[in-house]
Amino acid sequence: MNSELPSYQFQPVAIVRSCFKTKFGIPRQPGLISEARGSIELLPPYNQPNAVRGLEDFSHIWVLFVFHDSLREGWKATVRPPRLGGDKRVGVFASRSPFRPCPIGLSVLKLCAVRLGGHGKIALEVEGLDLLDGTPVLDIKPYLPYTDAVNDARAGFAPNAPPGTALPVQFSDLAAQQAAAIEKRGLDGFRQLAEKVIAADPRPAYQREPGRVYGIFLHGYEVVWEAGEDSAVVTHITRDATPPPSKRKQAQQAKKAGRKKPGMDAGSSGSASKELADNDTHSNS
Repeated sequence: MNSELPSYQFQPVAIVRSCFKTKFGIPRQPGLISEARGSIELLPPYNQPNAVRGLEDFSHIWVLFVFHDSLREGWKATVRPPRLGGDKRVGVFASRSPFRPCPIGLSVLKLCAVRLGGHGKIALEVEGLDLLDGTPVLDIKPYLPYTDAVNDARAGFAPNAPPGTALPVQFSDLAAQQAAAIEKRGLDGFRQLAEKVIAADPRPAYQREPGRVYGIFLHGYEVVWEAGEDSAVVTHITRDATPPPSKRKQAQQAKKAGRKKPGMDAGSSGSASKELADNDTHSNS
C-alpha cells in the first residue's frame, strides 16, 4: 500500500436485486441481454425521494459497484480473459476482470422506472443487467451520451460484442411446458432470458466437452441444460431451487472448519455457481 496516500472507506448506497442468483451464466458485459431485469434498491439514509429527483428523465444510468463475491487476498498483475480463450494473459488494468487491486466495477444499464414506495422504499427498475443478486452499489450516475459515448474508440482484444448465438438452444417438451408455466405466473420473458444466457455459452474455455450437464439459476429456478457438440438442450427447470454456495463462501466455510479449500468445477449442475480463478468477466460473474 502506498503510504503517501490515505486509504478510503465507502458505504454502499444501494443493493442490486437481480434475476441472476449465481455467477455462472451472468453476461460478461451489461446490455447484452435485455431480458435480464432487476432493480436497484436504495439503502438508508440514501433512500430519499430527493436523492433521485430528476433521474427519471434519463434513459440509462452508470452503476458503480463492488465485486463482492470475487474478493480475495492479494491480486495478480495479469489475468486470462475468456475472449482470448482463457489461455492468454493480459494486464489486469487492460481487462475487466473482477479480480482487481480495488474490486470495483461499473455497468451502464437501461433505466426503466423510478419507483417510490412506502416505508422509504426507493427502487430503480433496470434491464440489461450483468450483476449478481445482492451486489453492493457505491454510486449511481446518469448516462450522458454526448460525453460517455465515444464513436471512434478502440477496444483492443474485444473490438466487437461476443456472439449472442454461439450455442443454439432447444427446449425439451418438459422444459418448454415448465417455462410456459413460469411465464404464466408472472415472469414474462423467462424462456427467452434462459435461452439467451445459454446461447451466449457461459462455459469456461477449458470445459467444452459434449454431454456435460449444467445449471443456471434465474429468479427462483434452476434451468438445467446439456451441452452437445455445437448446441444445447434445456432438459428441465426446477422450481424454488436454492443455489449452491459460491467458491468464496465455500472457502470461508472451509477456513472456519479448518479444512482445505473446495475444488472447483465451474457451472456443472449442482455446482453451477463455482467461478473460475482469474477469468476476465466484467460482471460479478
